[in-house]
Amino acid sequence: MKEFYISDCTRHENKIITANFVVVSKQIKPKKSGEPYLALTLGDRSGQLEAKMWDNVEEVLNAFEQDDFLKIKGLVNKYKNRFQLTVHKLRKLGESEIDFSDYLPKTTRNVDELWQTLTDFVDSFQNHHLKSLVRAFMSDPEIAAAYRNAPAAKTLHHAYIGGLLDHVVSLFRACDLVCRNYPHVNRDLLLTGVFLHDIGKIHELAYNRSFSYTTRGQLLGHMIIELEMLQAKLAQVPDFPPELKTLLEHLIISHHGEYEFGSTKLPMFPEALLLHYMDDLDSKMEAMRAHFEREADLESPWTSYNASLGRPLLNSAKFLAPKATLQADSSSTAEAEKAEAAGESREEAPTLPGFES
Repeated sequence: MKEFYISDCTRHENKIITANFVVVSKQIKPKKSGEPYLALTLGDRSGQLEAKMWDNVEEVLNAFEQDDFLKIKGLVNKYKNRFQLTVHKLRKLGESEIDFSDYLPKTTRNVDELWQTLTDFVDSFQNHHLKSLVRAFMSDPEIAAAYRNAPAAKTLHHAYIGGLLDHVVSLFRACDLVCRNYPHVNRDLLLTGVFLHDIGKIHELAYNRSFSYTTRGQLLGHMIIELEMLQAKLAQVPDFPPELKTLLEHLIISHHGEYEFGSTKLPMFPEALLLHYMDDLDSKMEAMRAHFEREADLESPWTSYNASLGRPLLNSAKFLAPKATLQADSSSTAEAEKAEAAGESREEAPTLPGFES
């Protein structure tokens, strides 16, 4: 079990730590002198952390690659108000030293309950063609297992094991409510679109060590993969109406909403428009929630810049918290900082056995 997670950076600022990480990305860049340095993105189940190695780089340049696991000794500090790790030493870990559950974030919800919620919604469909189609997907053992485990995205939203299922169940609930306000919307068609709109992620994304794209996913994208999956499953549903097939295909290829976001067509009927906006809303709300969670220890109600949303965010709950509580928290923090500076509560830097000098 790891002793240090990336989410622990706040408690270990300006301290030397020794810990294990997965290499999310690896780049070799030149210093002003022309000598190389390493620019890494490290990951574990609590998040990601930028890291730089400036010295003795030549010794380790070819010692590891992306998706390898490393034991690293280095300094946790802040640069431009973001945590980073200055690497002093590193070595590649052997398979026997790795507990994979330490590295990939996972939904905190009960996957069996989420799957049952999905099943209950599908059971409520009135259109037997759409019900048969979705059941054909859900009864496929390979697809069902992947659907329950896949992330919904690589980084932007629901980027964790079980994220796809979490996202789709959230959309089922939200779309079910919205349909009550728009009686002209075909609920079964919309919910089938929700079920299918990201199903290609089970083949587009790889998630054994870190979240990355498969070769097929990189070359085709999830929407093309989804059209292929739809065609294969429709062969198992007798007498499926061709008009309904065309609508499902449009739901898939238009759900990103804009050409610049990857849609080959703009949403052209009510269910397609709703799918796009509800998908976009759920994605952005999850991106905000996750950002607030990552920066929960910050005193300020303002977060750092969120790249996917293109802005810093205001945590309204923290902003509206009673000022006395905030002042008390600030005083406690200030006292703790003074005590640490005086050496009264200094923690030993965590170390792990087996680091080779």
